[in-house]
Amino acid sequence: MEYEVVNLDDVPITDLSETDAVPPDLNIKPVGDELGLDEMRATVWYFEPGEEIQYHAHSEQEELYFVLEGEFSLKLGRSGEEEFVDAGPGTFWAAGPEIGHGHRCVGDEQGVILSF
Repeated sequence: MEYEVVNLDDVPITDLSETDAVPPDLNIKPVGDELGLDEMRATVWYFEPGEEIQYHAHSEQEELYFVLEGEFSLKLGRSGEEEFVDAGPGTFWAAGPEIGHGHRCVGDEQGVILSF
């Protein structure tokens, strides 16, 4: 791929509740798939109040997140050393390999996060 351009409005929503292998039951827009990315993923996640991605870690990958809309509570750090951080629109956070991370939409409005 030399380059690709896509508008978020043109990316179809995927309902993860229809995919047995992928919890949680959230709606996403798999932007990276639309761009034809092979080496990384780019996803826009949609959260209703109270929905979350539970605390977890990955053995090899880094992840980068950016809050587009809504209010979130982040759980970050190694198991037994976690801390909670509030995050709103404009907040970035990242988690390296083997570092735990999770987040919950705590506001009264829908939350939207971009992840890489």
